[in-house]
Amino acid sequence: MEKKSHFQILSRDAESRARRAVLATPHGTIETPVFIPVGTQGTVKSVSQEDLGEMEVEIILANTYHLFLRPGEETIRKLGGLHRFMNWDRAIITDSGGYQVYSMSKIRKVTPDGIEFSSHLDGSRHFLSPETVLRIQEVFGSDIILPLDECLAYPATETETRRSSELSLEWARRSRAAFREKNHAMPPGERPALFGILQGGMYPDIRRENVFRMREMGFDGYSIGGVSVGESQDLLLEVVEIANRELPEEFPRHILGVGKPGDIIEAVARGVDLFDCVIPTRHARNGTLFTSKGVVVIRNAIYAEDGSPIDSECSCPVCRRGYSRAYLRHLLASGEILGSRLATLHNLHFYLEIMREIRCALEEGRFQEFRRTFLRNYEG
Repeated sequence: MEKKSHFQILSRDAESRARRAVLATPHGTIETPVFIPVGTQGTVKSVSQEDLGEMEVEIILANTYHLFLRPGEETIRKLGGLHRFMNWDRAIITDSGGYQVYSMSKIRKVTPDGIEFSSHLDGSRHFLSPETVLRIQEVFGSDIILPLDECLAYPATETETRRSSELSLEWARRSRAAFREKNHAMPPGERPALFGILQGGMYPDIRRENVFRMREMGFDGYSIGGVSVGESQDLLLEVVEIANRELPEEFPRHILGVGKPGDIIEAVARGVDLFDCVIPTRHARNGTLFTSKGVVVIRNAIYAEDGSPIDSECSCPVCRRGYSRAYLRHLLASGEILGSRLATLHNLHFYLEIMREIRCALEEGRFQEFRRTFLRNYEG
C-alpha cells in the first residue's frame, strides 16, 4: 500500500494506470474511482439528500458561481456553511465557476486580476479574483476547493491557448499562496484540499508544461480541465494520458465534466480517480436513460406500450419495483415531476454501479476483463 497522508492507493491494475484508492476529507473517506453527482445550486436536481445517502453517494459537486449569486456567501455563512445549509453531512467539492464564466462570453471580461461579469439573474456586475473565489469556497466549508481558472472554447489557436494557460497558472499560484496562508497549520484530511486545475487545450507541449509547473507549485490533488468542450474522444484521452504520465502517482486525479460511461472507463484506465458530470442527471430529465446495453431514448414512440422495466439487469429502485418504460415515457411526455425523479434515480444508480464494479474489478485483479466486456456490450 502506498500512502500519502490524505490519499492511499490500495491496488493497481497490472496492464494500465488504473488504481483503487481512498481519499480522506473532513466529511468522510471517499472510495475511488468515484463518480460525483453534480448539485450545481446545492441540489442534485429532482432527488433528495436522503436519496443520495441511500445510494451511498460519498461526495457531490456544487458550483461556486451559482451559489455566490444566489443565495450568496453571506447567507450560507450565517446558516452554518454549505453542509448545514443543504443538510448534507458527506463531502462536497466546489468548482471555481470558471466554466460558467467561460460560457458567458458576451457578458464577461477576463483581466489579469480576475473576471468581471454580469449576473445572468439580474444583470448586476461582479468581479471574481483568485483570492475571492478561494474565500467563498472556504466560507462554504468545501472539502475540496478548485481555484479560479480560464476555460477555452474548442478549437483554440496555439497562441490563445498559451496565453490562457499562463493566466490560469498565475491564478493558481495566487490561489495556492492564499490557501497556504490560512490553512498551513492543519493536517491533510482535517483541512480542505486544494486541487490545481490543469489547462493547456489540445496542444501536447502546452499541456506538459502546464502540468510540470502546476506540479512544482504543489497541490493536494490535480483536476484535468479544458476537456469535454467539443473535442473527439481520441483527443480527450490523449490529454488525460499526457497529464497522468507527468503527475506524481501519490496524489488524487480528478477530471472535470467527463462524462459518458465509455469515456469514464477509458479515463480510469489512464489513471483518473474522480469524475463529475451532469450527463446522467441532465439526460434523465430529457428522457435519455442508461442501460447495460446502451442508451434508451424513452420519449420515442416505440416505448409507448412497452411494459418492461428500463433495464432488466438493473437493481435500482425504479427497475426493481417494475416501473415500466411506457409509464416513464408517459410521465416525461406529460411534464410530470415524478418522471424526472424516477429517471434520475435510475441514471445515477447506473453510474454509481459502474464505479462499484470498477473498484471491485481492480480489487480482484480483473479490471481488463471488466473493461473489455463492458465496452463490447455497451452502445452509446
